[in-house]
Amino acid sequence: MPITADFRPAVVSSPEVAVAPGATLVCGTRPELIKLAPLMRLLGERCTVVYTGQHYDDSLYTRIRADLVPGGRFHELGVGGGRRGGQLGRAISAVDEVLACHPGRVVLVQGDTTSALAGALAANAHGLPLVHVEAGLRSHDRAMPEEHNRVLIDHLADLCCAPTELNRRNLLAENVPSGRIAVTGNTVVEALESALPPADERQALLTTRGLTRDGYVLATLHRPENADDPGRLALALRELGALPVPVVFPLHPRTAQRVEAFGLSRLLAPLVVLEPLAYPEFLALAAEAAVLVSDSGGIQEEASVLKRPVVVVRRSTERPEIAGTFGVRVPPGPRIGEETARWLDDVTGHRERLRHLPSPYGDGSASARIVAALGSVAGHLAGSAATG
Repeated sequence: MPITADFRPAVVSSPEVAVAPGATLVCGTRPELIKLAPLMRLLGERCTVVYTGQHYDDSLYTRIRADLVPGGRFHELGVGGGRRGGQLGRAISAVDEVLACHPGRVVLVQGDTTSALAGALAANAHGLPLVHVEAGLRSHDRAMPEEHNRVLIDHLADLCCAPTELNRRNLLAENVPSGRIAVTGNTVVEALESALPPADERQALLTTRGLTRDGYVLATLHRPENADDPGRLALALRELGALPVPVVFPLHPRTAQRVEAFGLSRLLAPLVVLEPLAYPEFLALAAEAAVLVSDSGGIQEEASVLKRPVVVVRRSTERPEIAGTFGVRVPPGPRIGEETARWLDDVTGHRERLRHLPSPYGDGSASARIVAALGSVAGHLAGSAATG
């Protein structure tokens, strides 16, 4: 099924990168750091990063941090884990203190994490202009904490940077004024293109791991709806273990803890279990896999850039753009095996077909569009304040 025009980013010429104001980027997880890295590079000295520490495990954080902005412009707050409400409260308070030292700067948050909501609320409390990158995503599933976060952030934001036209329509349906919305594409495209190792390095990695191109499945599971439910987690792991090809399974710290707590360690035995991987190595394995199986939102986007099929193990998704093309959504249970087998039936044919499909998340110019928009929103708000 072809991607419809509704799911494509707006077609706009590559923008001239305007001189943007100073920006404070608030984040706290590995995916946020990955997706914000292109903006950090583009903003350079104008960028300060506030990292809450929502992800604090070395395997999720340290390898990403090493490639980012210098320490003088990177504030680590050490908020840590805990219950959602307590974590949010600590993060707001900590971010608030940092923002007090950076008056007048645009605050930028990405996605739908607790850290992003903390940054949005702290910016609002300081009266600072707020820009939401990856705005307008909706799962319409109120059981997801992330859905609450992204809706709140969008309605607080002075500028919503929507990856696709569908995301823009979601915002308009909630009465977000069109003047506060820009369709930019998603920074994941340029983040991935910058980090993906070349073909010869990918092949060398496969050889080291004892894998062959198109001869394995790459799987990840970490979302609470799967990892925190022993029945759902067991179903998913059994299906992965029964697949007819090797299943490479980078084990998220959350999932590792739950597997141990639920007594499910035996279900890992058929899998090729790895420690969490650095982003380039993960992309290399994803690019050469026959199929991806995951509950990650970011992997759904990455699959469309890498041109690989993904079986999405989720109750709902905020990224329907890939449905029927790059991906299919299934619950834990037999459909994981059924849908994966369908993709395994003709790996070469599927690879060739997907190669010709455009990613719905843009052409790799999202960061330039966002930086140009930063200057526009800051100038508009400054003008409003002067005439108010």
